[in-house]
Amino acid sequence: MADIQLDMFGKPVPLQTGQSPRSKRIASSPAPMDHEAMATALEASGLYRIARKLVPPVVVETPRPGFPRVGVVIDTETTGLNHRTDEVIEIGAVAFTYDDNGQVGDVIGVYGGLQQPGKPVPSEITRLTGITDDMLAGQKIDFLALDRLVGPADLIIAHNAAFDRPFCERLADSFTQKAWACSVKEVDWKSRGFEGTKLGYLIGQSGYFHDGHRAVDDCFALLEVLIRPSGPNMTPAFAELHLASQGARVRIWAENSPFDMKEKLKARSYRWSDGSDGKPKSWWTEVNEADVAAELAFLREDIYGRADVEPLTNRLTASVRYKA
Repeated sequence: MADIQLDMFGKPVPLQTGQSPRSKRIASSPAPMDHEAMATALEASGLYRIARKLVPPVVVETPRPGFPRVGVVIDTETTGLNHRTDEVIEIGAVAFTYDDNGQVGDVIGVYGGLQQPGKPVPSEITRLTGITDDMLAGQKIDFLALDRLVGPADLIIAHNAAFDRPFCERLADSFTQKAWACSVKEVDWKSRGFEGTKLGYLIGQSGYFHDGHRAVDDCFALLEVLIRPSGPNMTPAFAELHLASQGARVRIWAENSPFDMKEKLKARSYRWSDGSDGKPKSWWTEVNEADVAAELAFLREDIYGRADVEPLTNRLTASVRYKA
């Protein structure tokens, strides 16, 4: 009588002559899965949304012609929020080429470095970033390598440049004379269909996931979101960001505005300056140059109630914007 392999959920299956039960199991094992085909099939059903792990682009030694500009995406991890008292413990930089229309070419360089601070890393920073004192022990940023990326840059991009620029300028002189752009403030993400401006929202709604709160990973994530077509016209967000960096913004100060007008100013997105760093102690806002006349009219009519008021204004180009 032939050997029988028992199937607990079906009928007995006869084995071939000379075949062991183990060889039968091996022969019937499934073929390797095509994960991308599976993901595509699930998405096509309309019942699933698939998030793919972000794979960094290849760094090229010889970039394609036609992209004469250099951009650098920067991200920092720090011991706190105050650039005057806190320190950078990690910096990431990804350099890429682009043209005058804001079309991105190739990634041409990457740098990531850790630096031991002068005091222990706060526990909340370790929880957020995963960076520990042991990881930082004896670590120093290679400023020569960092300068090789930053030096040729026509534009530095950070996701919240008002935070990163002061830390970077304190860290290295090569950042101080550069044009900066902020991918939070200078891209209309809402019109592009995104529900928020945090990098996690942007990368998630783009269909990816990544190791957040590590500097180089965040740089690659931001670059991916910037170069992907999005919005009604399916254009890359970097083209919008690049265009915004070419123009100037105007900061308007509502000095000595009546106290009972503060809620009206806040509702119009004015922010409070406490007078530090030599800035006025006042409510302020930033607008495009084309919107200055309308904003001054609002202050004169709705806030001061006088036509002869001349609020203080500062014209800000990309080379000075987001400085401390």
